[in-house]
Amino acid sequence: MVEEIFSTIPDRYDFLNHLMSFSMDKNWRKFTVEKMRFHQSRRFLDIATGTGDLALAVARTYPDIQVTGLDFAMEMMAIGAKKVDSARLAGRIQFLQGDALQIPFHDNAVDVVAVAFGIRNMPDRKRALEEMCRVTTPGGQVMVLEMNFPRQSFWAGFYRLYLTWVMPRIAAAFTRNPGAYRYLGDSIMNFPQPAEFGRLMRDAGLKNIKQYPLTMGTIYLHVGEKRRP
Repeated sequence: MVEEIFSTIPDRYDFLNHLMSFSMDKNWRKFTVEKMRFHQSRRFLDIATGTGDLALAVARTYPDIQVTGLDFAMEMMAIGAKKVDSARLAGRIQFLQGDALQIPFHDNAVDVVAVAFGIRNMPDRKRALEEMCRVTTPGGQVMVLEMNFPRQSFWAGFYRLYLTWVMPRIAAAFTRNPGAYRYLGDSIMNFPQPAEFGRLMRDAGLKNIKQYPLTMGTIYLHVGEKRRP
């Protein structure tokens, strides 16, 4: 179902992301990139890369890093490939079709693995985190940038209205599949709260979990470190 959703919205995906986040998504990715540390392989893996915005941000920020974007939606990555060509970064960024639950990489292959706004769509989040941990070098980082529904916030009601009513109607004006954005709103509201997700990261084999709330807690950057032998 998720693959079908993302296969139907690639042409308007970037535009709608910027519109619905009031262009703050660029700042969230920038914050994520600034927290990255490359210490061994000098390689970065972007899980659920979509149209490649995070992959491009990393390549532009760190000129000596090799970047791979992994996704199951070829239609999304085709848009990303055009952006990479326009940025003249084809020699440093490659796209690979694959499943986040079975990452086609050897153990200890990359210094940083990240997923931006994708893990909530995965059917087994713990397994996805375990796979991300597996392919990360010892001492390397696993990073998850994800939406959050701040249930205790005084404005949670307004945010719920935006996710369930406003966002799908904006999408209906610009895409042939507004139902995709109804699904995305539901997935945000049902995503684990930060404390619960932090426990999931520890259960997957990560340590030194750090969580950074952004934009009044509607976004969180979760960062974990792979344990050394």
